[in-house]
Amino acid sequence: MLPVVALVGRPNVGKSTLFNYLTRSKDALVADFPGLTRDRKYGQARRGEKPFLLVDTGGIVEEACDETGRKTAEGIDEAAMRQVDLALEEADLVLFLVDAREGLNASDEAIARRLRRIAKPILLVANKIDGINASLATAEFHALALGDPLWLAAAHGTGADKLLGEIEALLPETVEEPEGKAPDGIRIAVVGRPNVGKSTLVNRILGEERVVVFDQPGTTRDSIYIPFERNDKPYTLIDTAGVRRRSRVDEAVEKFSIIKTLQAIDRAHVVIYLIDASEGVTDQDASLLGQVLDAGRALIIGLNKWDGLSADQRQTVRRQMDLRLAFVEFAERHCISALHGSGVGVLFDRVDEIYAAGNRNLSTPLLTKLVLEAQEAHQPPLVQGRRIKLKYAHQGGTNPPTVIIHGNQTESLAESYRRYLVNFLRQKLRLQGTPLRLEFRSSTNPFKDRPNPLSESQIRKKRRLMRHVKKRG
Repeated sequence: MLPVVALVGRPNVGKSTLFNYLTRSKDALVADFPGLTRDRKYGQARRGEKPFLLVDTGGIVEEACDETGRKTAEGIDEAAMRQVDLALEEADLVLFLVDAREGLNASDEAIARRLRRIAKPILLVANKIDGINASLATAEFHALALGDPLWLAAAHGTGADKLLGEIEALLPETVEEPEGKAPDGIRIAVVGRPNVGKSTLVNRILGEERVVVFDQPGTTRDSIYIPFERNDKPYTLIDTAGVRRRSRVDEAVEKFSIIKTLQAIDRAHVVIYLIDASEGVTDQDASLLGQVLDAGRALIIGLNKWDGLSADQRQTVRRQMDLRLAFVEFAERHCISALHGSGVGVLFDRVDEIYAAGNRNLSTPLLTKLVLEAQEAHQPPLVQGRRIKLKYAHQGGTNPPTVIIHGNQTESLAESYRRYLVNFLRQKLRLQGTPLRLEFRSSTNPFKDRPNPLSESQIRKKRRLMRHVKKRG
């Protein structure tokens, strides 16, 4: 196992910026906005000689600690503080970041009192020293009694080499696992509108309070990638931010969250789309599912909070599903309660089979046979007096399964007939839970645009025929 380094400090001191710099990524959202990070985000440091895991945490707000260092936060701040506590428990080393430009304040002192009580090595890091006299700016931080502060400008990497040297000296010895030995397995993105229970479902699957759960839309602001194992199989759960209608998105941070969610959909193998059954199927649900369909991802639809509905309400939701979500009829539907756990086990058990369906290898003889069988059962229409003919088919890709069909005049094939072929092939191949894409290619005449000049003998023959025709006329 790799050693763990936790980043803690007040909001907006540059923890996520340092996380991105050390991991050489842009996984953590960064903005001039306090309280942006709330969940724990993990990443492997890509700089320095000794590998380690880095944990980005939410900022500890001033109201979260009293004079003794105990937490006094309420609501969502309290939930974010629990994530900080969990990060401190599993850390081998703690990096306490302070803002050199703003100087020492009461919140830093309260955090320092709390950190001095844990029996773990701590490095005090004064960030944002670019453009100022670092010696003068960091002098007052000696009062925290956590040793000499290290100078750093995380945005530009100034002082990072010295920081990495201190980190490597304090970390325990470990053996790095060979690259490629521990794959991330099936990536499962949990997607939906705000406050439908995505984080609750993630915690229920993991069996622990891994991400912040709070009854407030927009609690999750970033996409959280969580590797775990189940039945000795590796998986990666992706908890995403809720996506609202564009007209209601007014914060720049939320716009970045939406981008992260769309990126998570694109990186996932299987998408679990959650719908709040108590609110029914909305236009935003249909729009988001359209994004999943465009990405070609295997799909499971979870109707959350199902246990709180009456029989009439359940029937209404089923009708809405049939009417509004007919374009994703291939998706499996599961009625669950993420809070109480009912139906969650069955839902997760289907992930492996749906993933396998989206990555099946389909033989060319089988696909050709099925396409010809579909053509025989229902002939394509006539185009300019000529019948469209489908000749053979082969596989063009996986996740989603893609079938390439060759024939003549396929560009004129009606959309209704294309849907018929999709439904026919999905039924015969038993591709449940994954979309099926068809690509059509028409054969071309290689001599169509090539000039065909007559030979001398052909010209003489043509002249004799013309003289014969004139004589008969």
